[in-house]
Amino acid sequence: MSERPRLTVLSGPSGVGKSTVVAHMRKEHPEVWLSVSATTRKPRPGERHGVHYFFVTDDEMDKLIANGELLEWAEFAGNRYGTPRAAVLERLENGEPVLLEIDLQGARQVRDSMADAQLVFLAPPSWEELVRRLTGRGTESPEVIERRLAAARTELAAEPEFDVTLVNTSVEDVASELLALMDVV
Repeated sequence: MSERPRLTVLSGPSGVGKSTVVAHMRKEHPEVWLSVSATTRKPRPGERHGVHYFFVTDDEMDKLIANGELLEWAEFAGNRYGTPRAAVLERLENGEPVLLEIDLQGARQVRDSMADAQLVFLAPPSWEELVRRLTGRGTESPEVIERRLAAARTELAAEPEFDVTLVNTSVEDVASELLALMDVV
């Protein structure tokens, strides 16, 4: 019997391209299970409940946290996000490669609760490129963008806490490197 796969955590500053890399990777390798987070954030256009996120109320999130049902949770840009614990553990027990795409606070909580998790930091090619990506979305107010930039500075400083750093110069290359780290290829 092969050993249980490690949980892989992908983190990095907002706007670095985490979801783009993950989407590309899962198109090529749908067997990689991406945990779906619960969030109190309102859906963006095209997002579907249970696919992109589990959209929950503040009261529902309070209950998930109080009952210890989240592997990690964090507040970001005025909303809370969390990873349902049971689904992650179940997939790992079944021998499936599991990927979490979460923020820095969440990555730290996972490291505390699952010491064998592999933490991967996705870095931007440059600060200027990150600013361009964050301001180019066109979906957020200047205040939210400023909060995201401030958070990104903090997140970039945390890079040494991670096991591996991948620089997002090419979505295809980073997706391949991530798959190799997860022993999927």
